[in-house]
Order: sequence, then structure tokens, then C-alpha cells
Amino acid sequence: MCSLMMADDKEEQQTEITEDEHEEELNYKPPPEKSLREIVEADQEDESLRKYKEALLGEATKEVVILEPDNPKRVLVKKLLLIVDGRPDLTLDLSGNIDNLKNQTFIIKEGIHYKIRVEFFVQREIVTGLKYVQKILRHGIQVEKIIQMVGSYAPKPEIQSFTTQQEEMPSGMLARGKYCVKSLFTDDDKNEHLKWEWSFEIRKDWD
Repeated sequence: MCSLMMADDKEEQQTEITEDEHEEELNYKPPPEKSLREIVEADQEDESLRKYKEALLGEATKEVVILEPDNPKRVLVKKLLLIVDGRPDLTLDLSGNIDNLKNQTFIIKEGIHYKIRVEFFVQREIVTGLKYVQKILRHGIQVEKIIQMVGSYAPKPEIQSFTTQQEEMPSGMLARGKYCVKSLFTDDDKNEHLKWEWSFEIRKDWD
């Protein structure tokens, strides 16, 4: 997760990229999508490969993992947490009505070192190339776009998580203020697993 960039309007227009442009720049082509059953049944004659897939996929090799029968999505995002040493985690509960998050503003102290952890379930099929895309706006102008690669995950009945590397929140008079965030969980196949808006405010101290 990158720290905020305080760019002026003209500079932002020149440096903003779309998700598709980001992928083209990396010359990345997602692999053809395969169902979990196809993956499990392939190469059955190779004993070592079969055992490796069983260890990797766990219960998913034996039966279809379905945690929310009425929800057709593969990825069920539950929480996003801001982790700061010596402080209680700031938690975005994504399991309920996410529209309510628009009315909440999280207070964050300038200059802190932090990590972001995402907690989620995967059901039905393997998800490949899971990524977190975040646009940060101030006064209606985009000041930063983050594309964080999360990885590929097999269905499991247990909650799974991904934690970013440590980053530093900006500080100083120009950094302080309120920011609106548009967040999206997507994957290589451009499925929108969850999309929501929230906000935070950088202050000189927590209170």
C-alpha cells in the first residue's frame, strides 16, 4: 500500500492511469480460467503433483466449499483493517450494509507507520489474481490510485487474509484534512467481488 501523494491538478491528470493501462504496462496476461474440478482431476497419474494439489487446496479437493449458498460470488470480503503498532486496529466491517460506511470518517494521526490487512472467505471456485484497487480523492479530485496485488486463493471454510507491507502516512499542514476513498476488490477475470466508498481524516493527533 503506497502512501498518499499530494499532487496538484495538472500533475494528477498527467500521471493518472487506469487499471487496464497498469496491466498493459506490466505486459500481464491472465491465464485461461479453469474450474476447481478441472484442476483437481488433471494429472491424476502424477502422484507427487496430486498430493501437492491436495495439500494446497485442502478440503476443496474433496467437496465444493459453499459458505453462503445465496451468494454467487467467489470472494466474500468481510473486513479491512488499519494496523498500527501500539494502537487498536481501525476496522471497516464489510459484512453488512456497506452504504453506511459513507457516513463514517476514520481519524488517523499524521506520520504513523501502518499496514493494511484484508480478511475474506473464498467459496465455490479458485480465485486467481485477486487485487485491491483504491482511489483516494480530496475535494473531489483524485490524488492517488493504488493497485495492490493480493494473489490467488482456493476455497476454504476458514477465513483467509492478506497484509500489506508497512507504509508511512503523510504529515504536515498540507496533508491534514478529509479524504474520500473508492475501494474495489476484483480479480484477473475482472469480477467485482466488492465495491464501496468510505472516508478518513488525517489529523495532527488521534483525538
